[in-house]
Amino acid sequence: QVQLVESGGGLVQAGGSLRLSCTTSGRTFNMYAMGWFRQAPGKEREFISAINWTGAATYYADSVKGRFTISRDNAKNTVYLQMNSLKSEDTSVYYCAVDLNGVGSRTRDYDYWGQGTQVTVSS
Repeated sequence: QVQLVESGGGLVQAGGSLRLSCTTSGRTFNMYAMGWFRQAPGKEREFISAINWTGAATYYADSVKGRFTISRDNAKNTVYLQMNSLKSEDTSVYYCAVDLNGVGSRTRDYDYWGQGTQVTVSS
């Protein structure tokens, strides 16, 4: 049984900050890349960030670069997404996922997914 569970979503004012967490169970993902995606109503799922297995290499979509930071704590089986300077357009459901084959930036690269957590940014 593989499970990824996101937490930390909620309602925040524009310009504020929020930290998302994703904890994994059922299988160790300590040697694999993790990613964050988001999907707003009527939109395709969008890549926002990824991190390699050691945490030494990180990748960001242009839309969030400089505002969001991905990190991981393998001892806790957890990946984080620190979101600063939030904008109304960041409102979305945020998903974490694991890539068993590399450090991808496409939805199809990822093998396991969480249920998502809602982030709403008010203006």
